[in-house]
Amino acid sequence: MFTLELEGLQETNSRLDRYPAALQAALAVKTSQLAAALVNLVKNNKLSGSVLNTRTGALRDSIAANVTVDADSALTSVGSEGDVKYAAIQEYGGKTSAHEILPAKAGMLAFIVGDMRHFARRVEHPGSVIPERSYLRSALEDMKEEILSSLADAAADAWESA
Repeated sequence: MFTLELEGLQETNSRLDRYPAALQAALAVKTSQLAAALVNLVKNNKLSGSVLNTRTGALRDSIAANVTVDADSALTSVGSEGDVKYAAIQEYGGKTSAHEILPAKAGMLAFIVGDMRHFARRVEHPGSVIPERSYLRSALEDMKEEILSSLADAAADAWESA
């Protein structure tokens, strides 16, 4: 005859029951911290000279994080919010089609080519090829190891505190 005796089964079951709530709380804190760090990297590195130089700051100012944690998931998104029309083409690259440029507020366009100032009522733009200048995906890749290890540490810490 074989006899098996388990010690600590009730404590283990209690700990297993507490773990989902502890993990959810730990992930809520850690994903918010990581999202803030990713936004900081994008704004203060990638969009401040590392990938793109700042002109108006509109793209940099549009970068934000959203963190949603519920019983089944922790979802973090970092991206451009608002009406920055060139955000995606800078990230992924692409082509613009030929188009006419008209003055928005005045009767003439003014622009400098070389050392000469030119004026025109309209300009026929031939279109452009914009190269990929990833500021979001490259930042995520830069933080990949930190994100993975931080989330694993959060799960381990949640198990210890459950």
